[in-house]
Amino acid sequence: MEKVRDFIVIGAAQAGLSMAYYLKKLGRDYLLVDKEEQIGASWINRWDSLTLFTPSEFNNLPGMDFPAPKGHYPSKEEVAEYFKMYAEKFKIPIQFNTFISEISRENGNFLLKSPQGNLRARNVIIGTGPFHIPYTPPFAEKLDEQIFQVHSNYYKNPQQLKEGKTMVVGGGDSGFQILDEVSETGMQVYFSGATDVKTLPQEILGKTLWWWFTKTGFLSFSRDSWLGKKISKSRQPIIGTDVKAILKRENVTPVGKTKNAEGKLIFTEKKKLNDINNIIWATGYRPNFGWIEGLELNKDGYPKHHRGISNLDNLYFIGLPWLHTRGSATLGGIKKDAEYLAKHISEN
Repeated sequence: MEKVRDFIVIGAAQAGLSMAYYLKKLGRDYLLVDKEEQIGASWINRWDSLTLFTPSEFNNLPGMDFPAPKGHYPSKEEVAEYFKMYAEKFKIPIQFNTFISEISRENGNFLLKSPQGNLRARNVIIGTGPFHIPYTPPFAEKLDEQIFQVHSNYYKNPQQLKEGKTMVVGGGDSGFQILDEVSETGMQVYFSGATDVKTLPQEILGKTLWWWFTKTGFLSFSRDSWLGKKISKSRQPIIGTDVKAILKRENVTPVGKTKNAEGKLIFTEKKKLNDINNIIWATGYRPNFGWIEGLELNKDGYPKHHRGISNLDNLYFIGLPWLHTRGSATLGGIKKDAEYLAKHISEN
């Protein structure tokens, strides 16, 4: 019979590390498990030029400041290195290469099934974040196999692409950052997505955008408040990317929404395309929580919860978008949710 731990935390990125900090302060027996082979892998595996749009002073996990000058926008490698330093400083126990495929109840405890060996715990905290299954529209499967397709989750740099024209699909932060990078090479690029997006600069009147967010309380509106509901349902602005300037480049052609595809023919709102050699799908992710037995989900596939407390006794969530506020899924904002859960745990 496997040892029954007090807590198992799934995920060893910012969410899991923040919870580990507070569980250690509470003196609880806990273990972090992660499917990757090293800490920070979820960041290292993103595209090469990725940087945060939050400056270093707003990226602090509980108990340790981000080791970079004020106003610096960290690279993905710097984030991963910070996580390593954090785990070493607080001596956080992490078991890597452990993929949890199912969670169920057995004899009053949680049974966590894994190909690498099962685990048991009285309490479980899910810190796997919101990015689970990279989504591409079903018609992508109908495209000619000679067209190189890659989701933004696996995109690294323009050197991956074949010679010829490229289409970037998706009008979020990732889509516009990748569009910017690919079009800067001089390659002919079609952009498929909304062009009437709101944009915000990284600095306003000599202060960082995040300074203004903090000063005005923008990141602190709860998801249940009137303002929180309004913000969460609106399209999120693009931060730190000059969308208008990118779309005005001579080698960038906006084509509206992509509606269908067949072979080498791609149907968009504005035209039919038959000269595409590459497609980068910056089309987001779909949640996957079906592996947790008995968990109630909302219409979008996310867990029903109150500030991370699920319908299942002793099973919690941390790091979800709008877990409590707009800042819940950010590096610097996650500690407030972790502190709240730790307080709940200590009182129950």
